[in-house]
Amino acid sequence: MHTETDVGAIAVRGIQIMADGDRADFDALIHPDAVNREDEIEPPDCRVGGPAGYYATALWLRTAFEGLAYEIHHVVADGNLVAIDSTMSGRHVAPFAVYTPAGQVDTVFPPTGKTFAITQSHWLRIEDGKVVEHWANRDDLGQAKQLGWVPPTPAYLFRMARAKSRAKRAAA
Repeated sequence: MHTETDVGAIAVRGIQIMADGDRADFDALIHPDAVNREDEIEPPDCRVGGPAGYYATALWLRTAFEGLAYEIHHVVADGNLVAIDSTMSGRHVAPFAVYTPAGQVDTVFPPTGKTFAITQSHWLRIEDGKVVEHWANRDDLGQAKQLGWVPPTPAYLFRMARAKSRAKRAAA
């Protein structure tokens, strides 16, 4: 049985590896049956369970956001459920694509070069010393405003359409 301190440390590391972990870190920390409840807007390769899906999510985020980092503010554990209050930050350096539930390219945000820092809460369930489930509440609107995605200028809307066309061709 893991103590609340143990499950809290496992959960915190489960968030931090999104920014700095290699595949071996994910294999060691993410349960083979792990589910990411936030994967519905992610690329199809992120929607698989276990370490492979979580690692694909990390690469998706790291590709678009240079210097991706998570500052942890509070950690609260209740049994095997852990809540983490954090700030995610980075710089938008590559196209960031979000996907439809069917796994098709929905919207693509071309790089703006701007930085962001947004609050997030992550909820993780720990079993057998590994992350087995993840949910999050994110300030997506705050991120969009900081990165200049909203309100979009006419020029940025044109860049978005062009980036979406490229992403669809690449996905085909």
